[in-house]
Amino acid sequence: MPSNQIPEGFNTPVPSKILTPDHVDSRIGSLDFVDGVPTADTAGRVFDHLDFLRSVEVFLNCIPAASIEAMRLGFLSQGIDACNKLLIMDELLDSGLFFLTGNTDTVYCGGFLDLEQDGPTVVEIPPGSGPGTVNDAWFRFVIDMGGPGPDRGQGGKYLITPPGYDGEIPDGYFVAESTSYSNLIILRGFLVDGKPDAATKMFTEGVKIYPLSQIDDQPEMEFISTAGKLFNTIHANDSDFYAELAPVIHREPIDMLDPETRGLLAAIGIHKDKPFAPDERMQQILVEAAEVGNATARSLYFRWRDDEPKIYSDRQWHTYFIGGDYQWLRDEGRGGRHLDARTFFFYVGTVNTPAMALELVGIGSQYAGADTDSGGSFLDGSKSYRLTLPANVPAKNFWSICVYDPQTRSELQTSQPYPSRNNARGELEFNSDGSVDILFGPEQPAELQNNWIQTVPGKGWFTILRMYGPLEPWYDHTWRPGDIEPISN
Repeated sequence: MPSNQIPEGFNTPVPSKILTPDHVDSRIGSLDFVDGVPTADTAGRVFDHLDFLRSVEVFLNCIPAASIEAMRLGFLSQGIDACNKLLIMDELLDSGLFFLTGNTDTVYCGGFLDLEQDGPTVVEIPPGSGPGTVNDAWFRFVIDMGGPGPDRGQGGKYLITPPGYDGEIPDGYFVAESTSYSNLIILRGFLVDGKPDAATKMFTEGVKIYPLSQIDDQPEMEFISTAGKLFNTIHANDSDFYAELAPVIHREPIDMLDPETRGLLAAIGIHKDKPFAPDERMQQILVEAAEVGNATARSLYFRWRDDEPKIYSDRQWHTYFIGGDYQWLRDEGRGGRHLDARTFFFYVGTVNTPAMALELVGIGSQYAGADTDSGGSFLDGSKSYRLTLPANVPAKNFWSICVYDPQTRSELQTSQPYPSRNNARGELEFNSDGSVDILFGPEQPAELQNNWIQTVPGKGWFTILRMYGPLEPWYDHTWRPGDIEPISN
């Protein structure tokens, strides 16, 4: 419409860009208006779409909360119902458990704190503990323990306080205030002579967790082994996701989340003070939203939209902490939170700590993932591959390579209960120049059998290279792993 033309019904010229036409063909169908007022059919279509959009956003933004709640429920299924009860992987984490990208090569020891029930809670850590972390109910960092923690591996007493706690703080503790009532504590112990025995003994004899109010009458510690157990710790990828998430919002203090996030959740019926009871229309929307949310999370991880995750410009390895920040802040916060980077991590990983993201030479841990071979093709369990790690792998404590299933993001299930190789067990065969070749494939090779990780025909796989106690050559890239190369049959 010419800028000087007066449309019917007006007294002055009206910019066309501020007017709504009577009909619009959109990606959600026909949108019809009568003098700018949506028809009933259009309003219904738009509201369904709005609920769908918000439901997808809840799926993507709330994966951290759903993930840690699934862990809590998985631990609870094994009897971990009090702070003095811990799961211990005294025979290491094998592929029978559904546990997001867990490590086969450390002794995990963990449980949950209930600060609403117990109040301030003491955690005593023995000397020699590897990286340990406390995360809140949104998988946000509370405090590190052990090597990267303030005790620096010398052991010490920690006091975790509930949100808003203003009571007395006794001397002699490393103190951290959580933003939630439920908190995950996860400790790691290193293998000694390739065995978990020393770490297991360190934890079972040295870890003490009890409410501060019971310091003079501490409950006896209970360590429940995961050996031979089968249970799940991974959130749903269908509409059950929302039902698993709702109890977190009901249970935790309202200030755990900002009003924007609370509003997003409430918009689809997840409200702190109301039961989650979607009607039939909303149930159908949630089904589709979970399907799209799951597809989006998987696309963000497996098919990045740019090269931002890449560690090296000339090979396939990628980081898990895009931007190098454990809070996923873009450009030191000037670009806000990198939401896709956060989803990228939490869809496949657990535990949030600066020690996994920052440059902590010889102390923290670093992770590099590979989902594709040197040519950019996704890894195929029917094919054979070779990965060469140059000599002098820069890991003070140990390094490992472990294989995972893209469906479950847990260890790949094969005839090998521990689908991994590491330098802490001593059976690896090294090349004359000090490098080591790791072989992957469905059939045991004639060469380097101690370096072989089995894969499954008809299934994909991906892998993570871990550095515990990463050294300077890791950070300055003077040491680089090779790409995963197909082996010609």
